Amino acid sequence: MAQSNHDFIERKVGWLIVFTLLTVSVGGLVEIVPLFHQKSTTTPVEGLKPYDPVRLVGRDIYIREGCYNCHSQMIRPFHAETERYGHYSVAGEYVYDHPFQWGSKRTGPDLHRVGGRYSDQWHRIHLINPRDVVPESNMPAFPWLDRPAKIDDIEAKMTALRKVGVPYSDEEIQGARKALEGKTELEAVIAYLQGLGTALSTGKAAPAPAPAAAAEPAPAAEPAAPAQGAADASGKAGS
Repeated sequence: MAQSNHDFIERKVGWLIVFTLLTVSVGGLVEIVPLFHQKSTTTPVEGLKPYDPVRLVGRDIYIREGCYNCHSQMIRPFHAETERYGHYSVAGEYVYDHPFQWGSKRTGPDLHRVGGRYSDQWHRIHLINPRDVVPESNMPAFPWLDRPAKIDDIEAKMTALRKVGVPYSDEEIQGARKALEGKTELEAVIAYLQGLGTALSTGKAAPAPAPAAAAEPAPAAEPAAPAQGAADASGKAGS
């Protein structure tokens, strides 16, 4: 009997569509709805702040230029990825992202922990002509970004984001245009990139003091200099 019912559903395209949609809908509700009520997915990680006006404009330019088509912003909890990029991404880092920039493919590297990895000057050169710093890069150049950033709609953007939960104050919105005065699109994108992934301080970046420890044996090498000098002196005396 079960087989005949199954056969009936497969033969009737209309019923197959209905039951498929019903199954996907129920499965989606069961998996997605609870996420809206979990603290780990709705609470910002410690240290996370809303995008300031410059970074917000830079993010919009990042989206406008289609950077998300080649760069993801989601490090998966796999050894190969955490070794290369740093601590895996967590949901609390994306609370203020509307929309998030997880991406779906990596023609270029993941950028979620790129903040602070390179200097502003490196980013400037890389965006104007990527081949100047990475000869084998297939990333397109963006020389037109070296122009004044658009600032006339920044208050409207921040007001709209506040309506969906980003905690911008009236003072921040009112001072947004002043913060963007004299800024170029290039500077805005660099500011956005330099802030990515910096809220989460744990991960591979934690053991940074290790190189300093390696330098400790240096004092033991100090007597070597007089010994070498004495050897030179004795050599000269012998000659």
